[in-house]
Amino acid sequence: MDLIFGLVTGVLFGILLQRSEVIRYDRQLGALLLKDMTIVKFMLTTILVGMVGVHILADLGLAKLSIKPLILGGNVLGGLIFGAGWALLGYCPGTSAGALGEGRLDALAGIAGMLLGAAIFAEAYPWLKTTVLTWGDYGKATLPQLMERHHWVLIPWFCLLGWALLRWLHKRGL
Repeated sequence: MDLIFGLVTGVLFGILLQRSEVIRYDRQLGALLLKDMTIVKFMLTTILVGMVGVHILADLGLAKLSIKPLILGGNVLGGLIFGAGWALLGYCPGTSAGALGEGRLDALAGIAGMLLGAAIFAEAYPWLKTTVLTWGDYGKATLPQLMERHHWVLIPWFCLLGWALLRWLHKRGL
């Protein structure tokens, strides 16, 4: 049942990606040039809705949070590789799959690159584990834990700030 739920939510997310036009190359390029914030607005909305939904499900005992450690070395290196790939291809992983679903064959290059990158990561993991993945390891800390506040004290503030940012971007025509 979990796999079916995952498939259904994945298909629905793909439909939202397509309908909101975030898988279009011109939207991707506009985001990289900070001229079109459609993708930023889509992802910010997704993050806010997901944050609220996940915490409701966790509080009801219907989901379990799996906190990953904050490791700055891995985050910075991974972010640089992700950004370089996005800039070179014009698609991020999710949008490349969506673009392929629309029949854009150029997305195959990105998907092949992701598979190659995953294979390189798997081979390099023993070395990374003793080097990059030890740089700036803060453990499994969450913002509510660090601020010593309950998550429902912080979530409304994040939603309010997110709404203000979305409104500001809309007013600027971005």
